[in-house]
Amino acid sequence: MGKITLLVLDGFGIGAMEDCAEVKPEDMEANTYKHLREATKLHIPFLYELGLCRLVDQQGEPKAAYGRNNLAHHGADTYMGHQELMGSRPGIPQKRFMKDTGNQIKKSLEDEGYQVSHPMEGASILLVEGCIVVGDNLESSPGNIINVVCDINQITFEEASKIGRMVRSCVDTSRVIVFGNKKSDIADILSAVTEKNGIQWGVDSPKTNVYGEGYHVLHLGFGVDFHKQFPYIAEANHVPVYRIGKTADVIQASGFKDPVVDTRDVLNRFREYHRKAENNAVLLVNVQETDLAGHKQDVNWYKDVLEVSDQFIGEFIEEMDEDDVLLITGDHGNDPTIGHSNHTREQTPLLVVGKKINPVNLGVRSTMADIAATMAELAGVPQPEYGTSFLKEVMRA
Repeated sequence: MGKITLLVLDGFGIGAMEDCAEVKPEDMEANTYKHLREATKLHIPFLYELGLCRLVDQQGEPKAAYGRNNLAHHGADTYMGHQELMGSRPGIPQKRFMKDTGNQIKKSLEDEGYQVSHPMEGASILLVEGCIVVGDNLESSPGNIINVVCDINQITFEEASKIGRMVRSCVDTSRVIVFGNKKSDIADILSAVTEKNGIQWGVDSPKTNVYGEGYHVLHLGFGVDFHKQFPYIAEANHVPVYRIGKTADVIQASGFKDPVVDTRDVLNRFREYHRKAENNAVLLVNVQETDLAGHKQDVNWYKDVLEVSDQFIGEFIEEMDEDDVLLITGDHGNDPTIGHSNHTREQTPLLVVGKKINPVNLGVRSTMADIAATMAELAGVPQPEYGTSFLKEVMRA
């Protein structure tokens, strides 16, 4: 077996899911790739030749195996998307807001002996032990996530994570995220509290300076068991797993991780790790700035990040060894032209590259978990709990 790489272009969708009318009607016209191409002079020739030519324009002869992924997780979420990519079938969460669930969370924490208060009049946030703010996540779809933002100058991240797990037990949202950084004290956190959409109160995370070096984060998903996912199974069978970029935060594993964000750094470090890694290694890579550009509704930033990634992909393919396999996909859409700053519920492209890969049409996959199942078969380890391998469809005899 050669090295297996999964490269996730975060937020890169190729058209709205058919169920958007019921699940996310505001995304019915979403098409991240098409709208970027219309709004800018986007030039990504390598991705286009690999399969976007056929997937989007129904023309050309792709150089890679190609297909479309449906999202099996509800909504459009980076964390849940990656859990699906790793072989989980996340449960169907509910939309919950702190204004509705805050009292239940407060009571549960107080029953365990924690001091809990409402630090701001009219705001539905909670202050726990004077150093943790529990509030709505303002960056994802409304009602999707509860944030537990901690001042780890005053409390250990382990204790904050314990509180986060208690919050998780109180709500059936898609995610509860626990995070903090010693650079951001409780004064910084409280000063970044804001209201959004008339129904959300939470911490505007970027304003706290929480991200970057020293950042601690724990994602707690709804209906997710990482013990049944591909990375855990791979490591249990002595296959090394590298997590580079946002995969270091959202994928559970015990091996190497590098939570770098800048796209050029992500790709250059990945290349270095790939060259040094064991022949049977798995590298899970996320280009996050595509998603960040979508949130900012900045088509030119998105264009620039995609073009940097495309150029790298073209160069990297030339470096791949005989048995190496590269899988390229997204985790949802993030159409910067749709009129809102949230993720969009879109199909994602599936491109499979390698010297032993036939450029076949893989059709529409019912779940992104098929990627995890395929990587497991490539690695020679047991299958994750969800997904169907397409390895036999793409491998040359």
